[in-house]
Amino acid sequence: MKRKRFTENQIFTILKEAESGIKVQDLCRKHGISDATFYNWRSKYGGMEISDMKRLKELEEENLRLKKIVADQVLDIDALKSVIKKY
Repeated sequence: MKRKRFTENQIFTILKEAESGIKVQDLCRKHGISDATFYNWRSKYGGMEISDMKRLKELEEENLRLKKIVADQVLDIDALKSVIKKY
């Protein structure tokens, strides 16, 4: 089954629909998502505005990029330490 990606706007709209009183099961069926996905979104994005969601996404991407940089540096340091030990 092909995984569908939802934009921040779509997630925000779905969560707002749920707050308006629509049953979660009906909402999930309408948008083709599982109950678990809905509840994960609600726990992660509940109470946020669309700008907050976009900022969170940007911060997550930046955090991933920085983790990759640190991992590369750790590998470089480890390689240099092994060269030094040989001499």
